[in-house]
Amino acid sequence: MALDLSTPVRFLDLVATHEEIRAELDAIWDTTVSTAGFVGGAEVAAFEEEFAAYSGAARCIGVANGTDALELILEAAGFGPGDEIIVPANTFIATAEAVVRVGATPVFADVDPDTMLITGDHIRAAATPKTVAVMAVHLYGQMVDADDVSKACNDLGLAFVEDSAQAHGAKWNGATAGSVGLAAGFSFYPGKNLGALGDGGAVTTNDLALADKIWQISNHGRSVNSRYEHDLVGRNSRLDGLQGAALRIKLRRLNDWNARRRDVAGWYGQYLPDTLVPLSVRPEAEAVHHLGIVRCVGMTRDEASAKLDAAGIGWGIHYPIPCHLQKPFGGSAGEFEVSERLASEIISLPMHPHLSEADVERVAQTLAS
Repeated sequence: MALDLSTPVRFLDLVATHEEIRAELDAIWDTTVSTAGFVGGAEVAAFEEEFAAYSGAARCIGVANGTDALELILEAAGFGPGDEIIVPANTFIATAEAVVRVGATPVFADVDPDTMLITGDHIRAAATPKTVAVMAVHLYGQMVDADDVSKACNDLGLAFVEDSAQAHGAKWNGATAGSVGLAAGFSFYPGKNLGALGDGGAVTTNDLALADKIWQISNHGRSVNSRYEHDLVGRNSRLDGLQGAALRIKLRRLNDWNARRRDVAGWYGQYLPDTLVPLSVRPEAEAVHHLGIVRCVGMTRDEASAKLDAAGIGWGIHYPIPCHLQKPFGGSAGEFEVSERLASEIISLPMHPHLSEADVERVAQTLAS
């Protein structure tokens, strides 16, 4: 059957996602307005309970965004000036930003060339006597090797903090992102696998004392026993009631949407030409393919993007500048060979649950033409 070459292929289709659940979203808007449950409240509490269970964690604390989630973990754990925290060079700047915001120093490390994720060997190479933690990023929808990273952290006496902003529902050997480290930070930015109707985030953890402290800091330092007493200087980082309600609706569909993303990734593997190589997925991993990352090995990224533009196909780059080379961090080219090389090769193809096999075949044929 001939492919439809006239309709654009969207990089991300949030319109289709929300049309699928439009009636439920309309209902929660009416409920939120009629009950005035705008900040926190019953919907947020219910979502926290449901997302903790989904992630295999004892507690979930809803917060304002994913960057806050990471920062709150580090602050509540007591990390700050004089401490070093290992961060992969290949990540969004928010990972390193959270480290700086608590007064600690990010120490960058390279990544595996096939998965683009940090490993235990990278952690060992980057650790110093000042290192207190590792911010391991489950990037692009695949978890790091949690066994390997946990062993490195245990051997070195380091805290294992999960940046799970791109890994809602991802698994490693059956364990879900958000349940394997000291704590995990999640983002619910609208484009995430589990996205809110605005900004939002959460922390999951099995450490109940840490959970209480994160809740306190995010709620102006309020005592867990009294609404009117404040035990420490905190801040305001809370999840909106409307976002909690919307996230509950989407959470019920997340497994199905993630399964569809795995279908899309499989179609890319089937149809893409040899000049474009998808990231490897380890057999122990159940990836959720937040992004459709491929490496341009037989054509340049400029050639690939020009073909996609001409055909009305969306694309992106995640990320063209490794974190250590961003201006605030003052790194030097040549420090991390893998991250720097891959940053010049990768391109992100359309990836969302409403892509059809024909859409993927069209993307592949466009790139092969």
